[in-house]
Amino acid sequence: MTEITAQMVKDLRTSTGAGPLDCKKALEASGGDFDKAVEYLREKGLAKAAKKLSAGRTMNEGLIQTYQHFNQRLGVMVEVNCETDFVASSEPFQEFARGVALHIANMAPEYVQRDAVPEAVIKAERDLQMRILKEDPKNASKPDDILEKIIEGRMSKYFEEIVLMEQEYLMDDSKSVSEALSALVAKVGESCEVRRFARFALGDDGGQATDA
Repeated sequence: MTEITAQMVKDLRTSTGAGPLDCKKALEASGGDFDKAVEYLREKGLAKAAKKLSAGRTMNEGLIQTYQHFNQRLGVMVEVNCETDFVASSEPFQEFARGVALHIANMAPEYVQRDAVPEAVIKAERDLQMRILKEDPKNASKPDDILEKIIEGRMSKYFEEIVLMEQEYLMDDSKSVSEALSALVAKVGESCEVRRFARFALGDDGGQATDA
């Protein structure tokens, strides 16, 4: 099996404008073949959607979607942006906003995008994983480069737990939230994004709020 490197993901992302997670999945599905990965993204509608997302268009429209659990002990506010009020009032856009609010309530992400995770948080998690690996007698003879590969895999799973865009979408577990957003962009024909969210649970210290 061809190893998918960070550089391969970067090159594909530069070429197509698709998100890093989508690029990685495309490369894995195509066995590392760049051209096939591009075609994979096109077939999924992700390359087209990504180009719209990265086209530098202004997204000043949208809505603030709220969700409150039936027992009033949990609530969410999420800002979802688009380019026009026409799309903001469309059913696909509003359905996505409702779904994301419910997703955040249930899955409790901490950040919208991976690049919003503070370096200090990433370093602390990497150091923790390295310490755990080195304390395991089974890894005593493994060189650091092997341990680093193991850590990369664990960090990917870590990001899938805390980053909204990389989580498995609650409303469709065949997609990540990022893929669901890309599908929305392809459907409505203009840029959309999850800008920020706040999640409040009774008894938490001040709730949880995050920007993209």
